[in-house]
Amino acid sequence: MQNQKIRSTRHIPQGVWILGSVSLLMDTSSELIHSLLPMFMVTTLGATALEVGWIEGLAESTALITKVFSGTLSDYFGKRKGLAVFGYALAAFTKPLFALAPTLGVVLTARLLDRVGKGIRGAPRDALVADFTAPEIRGAAFGLRQALDAVGATLGPLLAVVFMVLWADHFRTVFWIAVIPGVASVALLAFGLREPAAPHKERRTNPIRRENLRRLDAAYWWVVAIGAIFTLARFSEAFLVLRVQQVGVAIALVPLAVVAMNLAFSLTAYPLGKLSDRISHRALLAIGLGIMIVADLLLAVSNHWSVVLLGIILWGIHLGATQGLLATMVADTAPADLRGTAYGFFNLVSGIAMLLASVIAGLLWDSFGAPVTFYVAAGFCLVGLVTLMMRARVGPRTH
Repeated sequence: MQNQKIRSTRHIPQGVWILGSVSLLMDTSSELIHSLLPMFMVTTLGATALEVGWIEGLAESTALITKVFSGTLSDYFGKRKGLAVFGYALAAFTKPLFALAPTLGVVLTARLLDRVGKGIRGAPRDALVADFTAPEIRGAAFGLRQALDAVGATLGPLLAVVFMVLWADHFRTVFWIAVIPGVASVALLAFGLREPAAPHKERRTNPIRRENLRRLDAAYWWVVAIGAIFTLARFSEAFLVLRVQQVGVAIALVPLAVVAMNLAFSLTAYPLGKLSDRISHRALLAIGLGIMIVADLLLAVSNHWSVVLLGIILWGIHLGATQGLLATMVADTAPADLRGTAYGFFNLVSGIAMLLASVIAGLLWDSFGAPVTFYVAAGFCLVGLVTLMMRARVGPRTH
């Protein structure tokens, strides 16, 4: 029986691989743009750090908040693929707006539409991963999807460096190239994935009716609270790009920092996801917060590019330890027919936290400088760590 269980961890369903590959392509497209966008806004369009914080915070929180609606709809209809395809398509077909943008207003519009697409696809996609997998390999499955997602997030900035060198720092040309992998991701999802049969055949009711929401118990809402604290401790990655530029790295090479972060993310997400199937969830979350505290302190105390790079790599390891794990914990604490709704509410709260965190980061950056911004982030991590240590139990299988 034990050998059978070990073998089963090696057999991730084909649907998870396809969803991961779709994420890889879309993240390549998105990070081609996002790894350059903060510099484009500051150097070409004249934005301040606070304006970058508002735009990034609004965009990322919009993505997370939108997930509550798409997740609920996917539960109500018992179908998830259609919503996921629509979300990926919306994100793909808004990419040209970045290349055409003459003002910050157009950039904000493009970011919001792009992130609405991300929000629409996110909860149904995560629910599909849970639908495809058995509980004993769920951590590994989410880790694999996160790892493939991070591979795309590594390729995007790497390609951005190559294209910026080839086209002499011409942002808009690179933005046009990003359209290609975005469209490819939509095609793969639309024609390559067969949705699993819905597990429940009875007549469906509104997932957000009171009697349904009562089925999301205290263990689930504790995971939601922990997710919000983690988001407050980790503001928009746009500030990592600005930090690297601040320490004197050439514009064309700045995206390499995002490459390093996402490479660390991609290399750790799957093994740490498998580890989460075997050890305490609470302990792994605490380790992730500890790593983030060290990362923030390194980013705060030094202006040498090597120290800043080490901080960014640790940021990526933190993501590998926590992002798939939090998704797994939502799946473990929510009823199967309410998973989309559960991911939706989880991301709604995280979205509000992301907006708050990014605005605070922008204000601190403009008023007191980068070091204070990262010291405050480390403080939020300490709050999260204390909160975890005071909690004896976080849902099932956490100690």
